[in-house]
Amino acid sequence: MEQTYQVKLEIFEGPLDLLLYLVKKNNFNIYDIPISEITQQYLEYIELMKELNLDIAGEFLVTAATLMEIKSKSLLPKPQEELEEEVEQIRKELTDRLIEYQKYKNAVLNFFRPREEIERNVYYRKLPIFTEDDYYIEATIFDLLTAFNEVIKKVPKEYKEIVIEEIHIEEKMRQILDYLKDKKYAIFEDILSQETTRKGMIILFLALLELIRLGQVIARQKEFFGQIRIYPLFKEENIE
Repeated sequence: MEQTYQVKLEIFEGPLDLLLYLVKKNNFNIYDIPISEITQQYLEYIELMKELNLDIAGEFLVTAATLMEIKSKSLLPKPQEELEEEVEQIRKELTDRLIEYQKYKNAVLNFFRPREEIERNVYYRKLPIFTEDDYYIEATIFDLLTAFNEVIKKVPKEYKEIVIEEIHIEEKMRQILDYLKDKKYAIFEDILSQETTRKGMIILFLALLELIRLGQVIARQKEFFGQIRIYPLFKEENIE
């Protein structure tokens, strides 16, 4: 029996990060989040992550269930005033959680960023220098998923089960590093365009996530939700 390969998503971001991403991407008012719309988009990301065989942390599914509960409550045949109060209370609790998490996340980033910059300057070879006029914003897993979805949705679905093997991931990791050799960077879509099938693109994307996790490459944007560039950080011999 073939063993499937999984990238552990929890090393990247969590469910509240996804909600904050959707709020920002859609320019929602965080104090008045349209529950139905954000629930639908959240579930679409969950389905995409499942198709990619990502090892989704349980918190993602718990949050999905919570959003579904909020959405269903808004559809129950209750007196209008009672319904509005209940939905508003749940929405407020969600908003408070998001705001509190955003504060916590900002504090953590501000605390660790100086140390990360020092470590990168000391240990990373050929580290690109980013300025505010360049692609200086680090792309999140959800930026990458969004960009990947824009590419993959144009490719016909394969109806047989896609089995991802570790050996295939390692081969694609080397393929990506070969493609980046002697390049300052590569456009995300150009990397994926090396494959023409859905399975090939999925394996290549998972290989890219693994390279990011290992610190072999970094994904950057010039503006939020903009074009993504992939910059090499290490040489190929660092892959076991």
